Amino acid sequence: MNNQLNELMNELTEWNVGVVKKHELLANHTTIKIGGPADLFVEPNSIANLEKTLELISKYKVSWRAIGRGSNLLVSDNGIEGVVIKLGNGLNHMELEGALLTVGAGFSLVALAVQISRKGLSGLEFASGIPGSVGGAVYMNAGAHGSDISKILTEAHILFEDGSLQWLTNEEMEFSYRTSVLQQKSPGIVVEAKFQLEEGEKEKIVSVMQKNKDYRKETQPWDLPCAGSIFRNPLPNYAGKLVEEAGLKGYQIGGAKISDMHGNFIINAGNAQAYEVLQLIDHVKRTIFKLNKVEMETEVEIIGRK
Repeated sequence: MNNQLNELMNELTEWNVGVVKKHELLANHTTIKIGGPADLFVEPNSIANLEKTLELISKYKVSWRAIGRGSNLLVSDNGIEGVVIKLGNGLNHMELEGALLTVGAGFSLVALAVQISRKGLSGLEFASGIPGSVGGAVYMNAGAHGSDISKILTEAHILFEDGSLQWLTNEEMEFSYRTSVLQQKSPGIVVEAKFQLEEGEKEKIVSVMQKNKDYRKETQPWDLPCAGSIFRNPLPNYAGKLVEEAGLKGYQIGGAKISDMHGNFIINAGNAQAYEVLQLIDHVKRTIFKLNKVEMETEVEIIGRK
């Protein structure tokens, strides 16, 4: 680590912002269990300390990126340059006023959906099987079963690169299929989200959630290390169906394997490396284009050193 990063690490530690580690393996923080080391890894223990972390990163002019629970993420074997900020334990608060929910970005989406359903509130049933964090879900407008985050979000609390903290309305978030304004025009960190839920029948809500969860268990390999959907659906086609029709289910390169269960999932079948997953992605893209003249785009975010 260079001097700048060492000085930054010392200052972050002095400020007691939370967990601060050097050369932390990101395989420990991704659902596919792949990823080299971050030069510096920080898990702030409060919103104020997240702000302080970004302020110090800016002071030392070091590159950074934020992660949540590490789903929908493929990190390079060579790791990530600069700082990785993990939104976790310090940002997992929740507050309910009637049917208006304010929740921290580090809260598990699955755990949130379960807790909310038990209170007889409807709106998060679609999220019962999405293994990410609230922040990641808002960032990429996560969805399933015909619904998504944009249907329930009223406002998102965003920390921008310049250190400003602002609430953006649903409209200002510019949601579309698996994207938001944060991916394109205005990079920032989701700190909190406000969701407008509806009162409903507890038994009915829990039943819908269980049905969604069972469907995921039956059709997707979440019991194995994977990153979630690898490709966006090239509508009106479905990525998984195209992969299946191409006869690629079960195709394997090294430790990376296309799931036998679902064509749009790549699993870590044993010590898989990021480069093997990338080779598999390229093979799928070439095969599908050759067969269907359809360009496949990745939904999984690919980050880190080349």
